[in-house]
Amino acid sequence: MHIAPYDNQNRAIVDAGDPLVPLCYFNIVKLKRGESFTSTVPGYETGIVPATGTVDIAVMGETFAGIGQRRLNVWDGEPEGVYVPTGAPATITCVSDQAEVFVAGARFDEVLKPFAVRAADIDLVQYGSDDTKTHRKIKHILGTKYHGRVGRLLVSELFTVGAGGWSGFPSHKHDTTRLPLETRHDEVYNFRFNPPHGSGLQMLQREDGQPGDAYHIVDGSTIAIDKGYHPCCVLPGYEMYYFTILGGETQRSLVQYFQPSHAYQIETIPGIKDMIAKFK
Repeated sequence: MHIAPYDNQNRAIVDAGDPLVPLCYFNIVKLKRGESFTSTVPGYETGIVPATGTVDIAVMGETFAGIGQRRLNVWDGEPEGVYVPTGAPATITCVSDQAEVFVAGARFDEVLKPFAVRAADIDLVQYGSDDTKTHRKIKHILGTKYHGRVGRLLVSELFTVGAGGWSGFPSHKHDTTRLPLETRHDEVYNFRFNPPHGSGLQMLQREDGQPGDAYHIVDGSTIAIDKGYHPCCVLPGYEMYYFTILGGETQRSLVQYFQPSHAYQIETIPGIKDMIAKFK
């Protein structure tokens, strides 16, 4: 499902218990200097990541100061964030001129401990090539290194490298728990383009061999994926970014099932096996 960009007024874009992707939560919070917002999501653990701007985040008696250093856009430096335990109120206070803040959530029953993720902690993976039109960079914010400290939530930023190209290819899905082949992980994306008037395409093929759906994505588009194979692409001449939220049904580690008709291309894309391993 495609959700076109709109002024959500700091209210959830994908709310708790969403009928399409109940394992995920997503909000965008916009603040000016000195303004605060308290995020509380019962039944969901969350990761708070400034897209731009700097915030202080207070949760469970701790204050994590100076989170986020980007100013111009999501290409302007490395991400930072704070992990917020299930249902815990987290007060976000803007300490820059303005801030745009992503709140990513996954359904989870246990209550763990909060912690900050600084720029030096980001787990970076770059793979693909210009020749295969698959060159991209992934910045894992709440990735595999936090197993045991996070319940079901995976949070990353994905960038196309260069101008134009494909992401999420070879086509894959993760909509059914059937280990060891696949796990069910609901997924939510929020897209940005550089320059902002760029755009792209999100494909969603629900059955192998059958026609699927395609959505025209623009700067600020949100995509919610419940099931099916889901590659996306950006127009030539533009860079694409998407903030990625994965919520697992039974486990945090993601096991992707690659579409049989395209799976052989795993062997043709440089570094893609390292990318796959970083989600496990």
